[in-house]
Amino acid sequence: MPPVRYNTKFSSPLSPFKSLTRKTKDMKQVIVLLLISALGINAMSQDSLKTADTTKKFTEKLAEVTVTARRPMMIHEIDKTVVDVKAMAGSASLNTVELLERIPGVNVNPSGEISLNGKSGVLVLINDRPTYMSRQDLLAYLKSIPAGNLEKVELVDNPSAKYDAEGNAVINIKLRKNRAAGINGTITSGASLGRYHGTNNSVNLNFNRKKLNVFANLGLSTFKEYNDNDYDRKFFNADNSLSSLLKLDNDEILNTKNINLNTGFDYSISPKSSLGAIFNYNHGKRTTDFNFVGNNFDAAGRPGNLSSGYTDRFDTRNNLSFNINYLLQFNKEGHELTADANFLKYESGSNRMQGTFLSPANGSPVDSDLFQYIVPVKSDIAVFKADYVRPFKNKVRLEAGMKSSFINNDNVSDYFDHNGSDPKFEPAFSNHFRYDENINAAYFNLQKSWKRWQGQFGMRMESLHAEGNQLGNEIVEQSSFVKNNTGFFPSAYITYKLDTVNKNTLSLIAVRRISRPNYSTLNPFVFIKDEFTSISGNPGLNPQYQYRVELKFQHKQRYWFQLSFNKFTELIFNTTRVIDERYVNMPENIGKGYMILLSSGLTASPAKWLNTNNTLRIARLSARGNVADQPLRPDLVAVRFETMTFISITKAINAEFNAYWASKDIIGQAIAKPMFRMNAGVSKKMWKDKGTIRIGMDDIFHSWQYRNTSIALKQSSFEQTTVMDTRRVTASFSYRFGKELSSKKRRHGGVIDEEKGRLD
Repeated sequence: MPPVRYNTKFSSPLSPFKSLTRKTKDMKQVIVLLLISALGINAMSQDSLKTADTTKKFTEKLAEVTVTARRPMMIHEIDKTVVDVKAMAGSASLNTVELLERIPGVNVNPSGEISLNGKSGVLVLINDRPTYMSRQDLLAYLKSIPAGNLEKVELVDNPSAKYDAEGNAVINIKLRKNRAAGINGTITSGASLGRYHGTNNSVNLNFNRKKLNVFANLGLSTFKEYNDNDYDRKFFNADNSLSSLLKLDNDEILNTKNINLNTGFDYSISPKSSLGAIFNYNHGKRTTDFNFVGNNFDAAGRPGNLSSGYTDRFDTRNNLSFNINYLLQFNKEGHELTADANFLKYESGSNRMQGTFLSPANGSPVDSDLFQYIVPVKSDIAVFKADYVRPFKNKVRLEAGMKSSFINNDNVSDYFDHNGSDPKFEPAFSNHFRYDENINAAYFNLQKSWKRWQGQFGMRMESLHAEGNQLGNEIVEQSSFVKNNTGFFPSAYITYKLDTVNKNTLSLIAVRRISRPNYSTLNPFVFIKDEFTSISGNPGLNPQYQYRVELKFQHKQRYWFQLSFNKFTELIFNTTRVIDERYVNMPENIGKGYMILLSSGLTASPAKWLNTNNTLRIARLSARGNVADQPLRPDLVAVRFETMTFISITKAINAEFNAYWASKDIIGQAIAKPMFRMNAGVSKKMWKDKGTIRIGMDDIFHSWQYRNTSIALKQSSFEQTTVMDTRRVTASFSYRFGKELSSKKRRHGGVIDEEKGRLD
């Protein structure tokens, strides 16, 4: 990790210092107090007593002061943990998903679900704004953003009432915002090579002059990867005797190209008010070559029919969003009003040509089927938000605000039979689903600080009205549903400083959260993945609620411990039902669950050239429910250990090493076996620290592989192995240009992406 230099030059003697002067009989005494402090290091003070004759002038000048400190990768604050992306070696060669996977506590599983410290259903924000996208589209969108465009990542375990009540936790991804005067920016180019290759390229530009600040971030990326999934499925009779076996091999190769543009301006109307606008365009194309082979065996192991097939899939994504925001600052410092209006148009499309073939053992195909899915999705989103902050006397602070969002989602799935000479539309396998949603919310946060105590209480109210319509056709029956619910979501924080210098703090936190179903999970349409697997939504799905109480102790930035109890009701679970030896995957409310989590972290620097960040998490996981009349009772203890080590080889050369070990875990209706991965990298600064080159390797031993065993399946069981393109060599180069003068202007972002996150 590179050191950070703070250079301060003083032209006049004593000008930066407060001096105390006392006259005596024959001399003057000048006492100078010098206090130097920086984040991550202890404060230093020096009393200097300079004695001079009254006839002499005090002319001693202070030479240039240079303070060198290591930039900490993670800063633990009371309500969140802040990760400095620039302090992570090799980050420029990664995309945002790969970067998140390196952050302690963050996990991304093969289905695209992001979890934080064991909490699934995480709300992902971009510049304080959630992304209303499906799980898979969100994953593709984050992969399209080069990590070189990121400034920092905020991990919020216990969101306050000012955040949307959606999500068990919050990950806030902050894009780079350069406020230096003049024209400046950063150019970054990175590449990775595993079985296939990928590139990440970004340009960050900023122009700041007087009242106007204009910024632009452009990202271009390409990525080719593979996923190999092997299944061993067993089927049983009613008396639990073995009926048949299936060995299924699913292999896919994905090739993705992305363009991401984020641009806008801030204009200072007056010293206390500003107007801003942000425009974002995201375009992505992805081709998927999917192939499967299924070998059937009877109970005695004799081979039966052989099934095979393929899917040639082409996906496109176009996101357009526009935000206009206004900031008004009143007389008191921190007394302000902000307002946003946001509009987004989201379009995606999928064209899937699928073929299946059936043949007896060691024979030629006797049956085949060729069909096509055309799936366009359109969403229009409008969001309006206002926030008010007012500080009062005696360290009292009030935050309040309101928000309204309007979402219209149109999802068409057209099925065409290609077995004849011309494609034939099949209404029985087609679907048209519309979903309209309106959420109105209001909140307040009241904070109060004393000498050692700090307290905060907040309440958020959210009211939802939603209508879903499966329009039907001449064969498919029309159906609809209406959902109305109003919820109150309190949050309370109490912090106590155990000493007068704020080295040790103790915090008690309690929150209530909600996880609403993503849009596509409410769509009852059934997609055929392969001959043996289908995916369906569930219009009867209800929101999941979570209650959390947490106690945390922290000693400066060196070590911390926290113990939390989490209770879940209406638990949303990705279930698997077995219908005629076909697996149908769909989300369901299975019942309730809980998690007891003990977490600890240690940051140590045993030598000036060595720094480590270590995190250990131990969780007791439990769920109680039923799936297809089968009791689902998973109970296990999950352990996670992560370590990141930074080595300063020279002033210009730094190395990084990190490792992650995970014990068994619950992934849907399966138990995942322990996993391990190790990454390493080295970086070198050049050209007066304006240029940086990085080389690294991810998953050195290619050990990050999922091995899952099913639980609570009715008359069936499976074992699954997933191998991905995780072992890769990475390289990147970045260059900074422009002035380094800091500007005091503040950029205020919008909230349009808050309404993008549930187009699943």
